[in-house]
Amino acid sequence: MQTEPLPTESGLSHIDAANQPRMVDVGAKPATRRTAQARARVTFPAEVAAKLDAAGYVTPKGAVLTVAHIAGVMGAKATAQLIPLCHPLSLDKCDIAIRMQGNDALIDCTVSCRGSTGVEMEALTGASVAALTIYDMCKAMSHDIVIGEIRLMHKSGGKHDVDHTAADTVHRDAGAADIDIAPVDMADLDAIPSQPPS
Repeated sequence: MQTEPLPTESGLSHIDAANQPRMVDVGAKPATRRTAQARARVTFPAEVAAKLDAAGYVTPKGAVLTVAHIAGVMGAKATAQLIPLCHPLSLDKCDIAIRMQGNDALIDCTVSCRGSTGVEMEALTGASVAALTIYDMCKAMSHDIVIGEIRLMHKSGGKHDVDHTAADTVHRDAGAADIDIAPVDMADLDAIPSQPPS
């Protein structure tokens, strides 16, 4: 029984012999436990990172990290609606973890399901949407916030497992320690402007 799509001249499974896009038929593939983790990086100007820390990561729009967390989960669940040839998947889990490393917010999205195709696109989409949400929540403070690399860190359960976690030390600043983010305190918004800088 055929378990993989027939190869095309391009070598891409999402392109047919006539070079037209297609959704890969995964019906004959066995259902396995699939897990993927993706990471996005958002870099703040130093003064913005300091103001966010002082304000408990709250802006006039609300609790930045809480909203980003929810948005990341929603993004992962909506992947098949955003990426045309992705299969709709029933996710068993979607965890969003956000931590500060110096002036950077690191967003890890870990997704799992039991299915015939993997969840790396769901993990990448969740991390991306969380990063975009952080930008949206903080853009009144600066337009110099940068959404940096978004990459797959780990995936397992499919034909080819991937693990880039060991190489992550390349991106660490030796002088910047990870900061555990305290629970949101809504009490003090004075340090955060409500309008973008002119």
